[in-house]
Amino acid sequence: MSTGAPTISELIAQERRLTLPRFGYDEAYALGGLLVALARERHAPVAVDIRRGAQQLFHAALPGSSADNDAWIDRKRRVVERYGESSYLVGTRFRAKGTTFEESSRLDLDTYAAHGGSFPIAVEGAGVIGTVTVSGLPQAEDHALVVEALEQFLTGRAS
Repeated sequence: MSTGAPTISELIAQERRLTLPRFGYDEAYALGGLLVALARERHAPVAVDIRRGAQQLFHAALPGSSADNDAWIDRKRRVVERYGESSYLVGTRFRAKGTTFEESSRLDLDTYAAHGGSFPIAVEGAGVIGTVTVSGLPQAEDHALVVEALEQFLTGRAS
């Protein structure tokens, strides 16, 4: 990946690469635990949320996070649910068109936020079935933390 902000093509490639063979309660718990472990190693003041459909399967709030992070999680998650792509990719697409999500989406900004940190949980043969979201760091870092956890989870390095 490039050293700057990821490009649209890099973000799309991440989503294609990070499709899971299955995703249920056990996988949500393992992925959530991995995200918490990575965040704790870095002393990252984040909240973590994992959902399958409308059901919240995992939530954790680490020291330094607040209720504001939960509100950001909800807003970023709704972008993934609406667009079927990571919240970072959606925001990047708007910026590539010379505008912003806030200026041009025509959506309620108290309900939606196209800031990095929410990623679609896609399952082979089923498509997007849920979301994994982190809030508490700058948007590129929230996004990168989720991607790193999914990469480790897929390669079996999660315990």
